[in-house]
Amino acid sequence: MSKKVLIVGGVAGGASAAARLRRLDEEAHIVMFERDPYISFANCGLPYYIGGSIQDRSKLLVQTPEAMHKRFNIDVRIQSEVVSIDPVNKKVRVESKEKGSYEESYDALILSPGAKPIRPNLPGIESSKIHMLRNIPDTDKIKTKVAAEGTRSAVVIGGGFIGVEMAENLREAGLEVSLIEAGPQILAPFDPEMSSILAKELDEHGVNLIFSDMVQGFADVGEQIEVQLASGTVLQSDMVLLAIGVSPDTSFLKDSGLEFGPRGHILVNERMETNLDQVYAVGDAIEVVDFVNGTKTAIPLAGPANKQGRIAADNVSGLNTTYKGSQGTSIIKVFGITGASTGNNEKTLQRLGLPYHVIYVHPSSHATYYPGATPISMKLIFDPNGTVLGAQAVGYSGVDKRIDDIATVIRFRGTVTDLSELELSYAPPYSSAKDPVNMSGFAAENILQGMTTVFVPKDLEGRDKNNTILVDVRSEIEHANGHIEGSINIPVDDLRGRLSELDPSKEIWVYCQVGLRGYTASRILQQKGFRVKNLTGGYKTYQLSKFTPTKKDISAPTTTISAASKEIAAAGSGAATASGSAMATATRNENGIPVSAPAKQELDLTPDSVLDACGLCCPGPLIQVKMSMDPLMDGQILKVTASDPGFYEDIKAWARMSKHTLLQLTKLPTGMIEAYLCKGLSEESALAGTQPVQTSNASTMVVFSGDLDKAIASFIIANGAASSGKKVTMFFTFWGLNIIRKDEKVPVNKNFIGKMFGAMMPRGSRKLTLSNMNMMGMGSKMIRSVMKNNNVSSLEELIQMAVDQGVEIVACQMSMDLMGITREELIDGVKIGGVGYYLGQADQSNHNLFI
Repeated sequence: MSKKVLIVGGVAGGASAAARLRRLDEEAHIVMFERDPYISFANCGLPYYIGGSIQDRSKLLVQTPEAMHKRFNIDVRIQSEVVSIDPVNKKVRVESKEKGSYEESYDALILSPGAKPIRPNLPGIESSKIHMLRNIPDTDKIKTKVAAEGTRSAVVIGGGFIGVEMAENLREAGLEVSLIEAGPQILAPFDPEMSSILAKELDEHGVNLIFSDMVQGFADVGEQIEVQLASGTVLQSDMVLLAIGVSPDTSFLKDSGLEFGPRGHILVNERMETNLDQVYAVGDAIEVVDFVNGTKTAIPLAGPANKQGRIAADNVSGLNTTYKGSQGTSIIKVFGITGASTGNNEKTLQRLGLPYHVIYVHPSSHATYYPGATPISMKLIFDPNGTVLGAQAVGYSGVDKRIDDIATVIRFRGTVTDLSELELSYAPPYSSAKDPVNMSGFAAENILQGMTTVFVPKDLEGRDKNNTILVDVRSEIEHANGHIEGSINIPVDDLRGRLSELDPSKEIWVYCQVGLRGYTASRILQQKGFRVKNLTGGYKTYQLSKFTPTKKDISAPTTTISAASKEIAAAGSGAATASGSAMATATRNENGIPVSAPAKQELDLTPDSVLDACGLCCPGPLIQVKMSMDPLMDGQILKVTASDPGFYEDIKAWARMSKHTLLQLTKLPTGMIEAYLCKGLSEESALAGTQPVQTSNASTMVVFSGDLDKAIASFIIANGAASSGKKVTMFFTFWGLNIIRKDEKVPVNKNFIGKMFGAMMPRGSRKLTLSNMNMMGMGSKMIRSVMKNNNVSSLEELIQMAVDQGVEIVACQMSMDLMGITREELIDGVKIGGVGYYLGQADQSNHNLFI
């Protein structure tokens, strides 16, 4: 007698189980129930159909009921919802659009109900302008709204995979997009510094990112909808996409006798069996074992769901197949770049209290001498025995195969030595003789073998400045272009001859651009008897850890979307993404919408010299640019192509400092950066409307005095300048530092002189005295009272106002050292800098004040 198997749910797990069952048992009676009209569709492709990358809707349908029946002889019943199961009598109750309510018996039952989007109970949540993406009908509804006349903006809530993919695709469809994430980062499988690369890509493509802010409610306002945030911010848009996560769709099983995990997931063993006889479960609705750490977890991914469906079918058919757990290998495209991860991240390991090490490397996707090489940022996590625990990578090319290599090593419980010894395919267009995976293994082995000790960017926050020296071993030009505050510059090539400048009683913390020169420096110093640490991943990793989204004017008038953009969204045309060359020369209006750049039409950008700096890491591109610019005559043009992502910001600063004109700067979809530079300050560019890269609309002031009246005057001037659109830098030195000290006492270690100064100087703005007529403090109280009575903001309000307006507040490092003031004693948001930093800002300013 043939076995009767019921499958509840299609898509990944259910459809895979059905197909596998038929291949194993030709005589089995297989019935699949799906409450929607579609049994198997490419749910991971839905955002790309909405954005226009996938043009043909029919390609989303992996299997139709008719094709499934014809190929596999499966009884497919669509629009039939299983509402309960009776495990004692081995029956299920079905509500069918065609047959009504009925019962169906089974010999074996495979549950694949999936997960549903979380819909929080918030005011206004029932608005028709709020959408969620789970299936084909949802997709059709969203795409119709995007293509509708008058739809210009969208708010995406949730920074997970669906939220980020939808933000990208709604932007590609021509909408203004804001993405709200309640946590401090997008894409939880990545650690913050790695996800920041992907966040930066969203930011640079005009997506308004809002982190660490929660939605409190919604309100329909005419044809639009308001999104109210906990911070008090209110966003207004034409539609909302809710993507804050998923929960297992198992409510219909609550009285079945099944055992559930703490978050409602079905509990199964390694054979996908539940606690009920002949009842199996697969996919997003089940709890699985984390392959790396052995704890219980839930990982709603298509790959694991397909494998689980196959394993459930095997066991229904008598094969003893087991599921070993999931390591959460995942990948995402964010405009031009790719991010991928596998295994555990730091957050998970910290939560579980498991020991681990971390290294970063920033290799190229293939041999740098072959055209088109682009950087990859990789993070490897491993335990003290060298077992690989996890990895993350972000880049333009080659990210997927590197993470897949490491995922395979993790699956076989491999070590960092296995990574270093992997023999991987190599030819210059595809890789390097030392593949990035090998490089990550080498770096990790160096730590385990005691060849080097590393630190990570967050360790800088707790660095003991009295007993450590921070040394930048990059070149002088790199150091001038940006460095970690408090570091001294000794290029690695000069290090052996300048060892006398370092105090051997102190620990030396070195860093370079990506970690390699830092490692070389650490080996030199270690063998000379110094205690030394190297910043793994170098300054590049440090910059990743400091990313903050650009504040965009979300209250600006809505920009009209062109009819062409609407046609792209409606028809699914590939033009939005295929025309890379057109987008490459795009700029953006005040709302961040791409518009055609006029530069090539108004300026003759025919280069007199061309430089290919691809494959070079900082400072290589800048050095090559200087060497190429030197022989040119004033007014001649250099075209530069570079692959180092840092070059995009570096070339702006270099052009400004070297008094050359940056005519055009473009980030191509391939990740390459293209710059046109004119030697000297070009009048032609000014006449054509392209300003040289310099900041003339800026103000700087040195605040030397710590007197209350002068402090008030300083911040009144600073706020006035900032409100008129000027970039304002305030450099606080000597007694002026007291203005930006915290009011409360901060427990810090100080020497005798530091303690003495601290006791004598006023702590914070509230204890400042007047320069004249102070009258033992009465004068200060009088002036504050007069200001209050005349509705003049207090000094403390003026300081906060300045911070909110983006005024840059800089404390002089030298003065802090002399007066024994530490960073911890200063108010939040203060930058630490030296005279060089101040002079650099003053050089860009059209006036400078000394107070």
